[in-house]
Amino acid sequence: MERFRAFWTKVFSPVARLFLRLGISPDAVTIVGTIGVCTGALVFFPRGDFLVGVLVCTAFVFSDLIDGHMARLSGSSTKWGAFLDSTLDRFGDAAIFAGLALYYAGPGESRLLTGLAMYCLVLGSITSYARARAESLGMQAKGGIAERADRLVAILVMTGLAGIFDLPVLITITLGVLALASTVTVVQRMLLVRDQARAAAT
Repeated sequence: MERFRAFWTKVFSPVARLFLRLGISPDAVTIVGTIGVCTGALVFFPRGDFLVGVLVCTAFVFSDLIDGHMARLSGSSTKWGAFLDSTLDRFGDAAIFAGLALYYAGPGESRLLTGLAMYCLVLGSITSYARARAESLGMQAKGGIAERADRLVAILVMTGLAGIFDLPVLITITLGVLALASTVTVVQRMLLVRDQARAAAT
């Protein structure tokens, strides 16, 4: 996913420069972006308006690239900015799966898929926590088969396609795959930290 991140960062570089000239701070972009993603997911997904929800979420997801680039351009990268960005990312990610869970608890009428969406929501947070906790202990737990960017792209793309072609089964399949992949990723990170801890103890 890093290749795509570099590409889109270049695409949005003029926007980042414009925001800086207008006196807009990276933190403001982070906050507005999170509000936009949460609004798109929690307003449109529960109603079954998948395409509109995905378009709104995607438009604001790019703020995650813009704010970081703004901070680097202005030389204002701080630990607070990094903390704010990471923390608010969790809100956006959770809102996407919560919006889908609300749909299946309502119009979608599926207890199984409601539970699956909630499982993906929880596992996403655990995946991020495992990495953060490992780093706080002086180790690293980055990687796995389903990192945040992979999960985000997969669910937004497939939800958008489900809306375009009226094929909600695409969301069902994606939730199942992400549930499995997220579980594997958490286990991978736990094993990675275990190995580092054992190596440090010898």
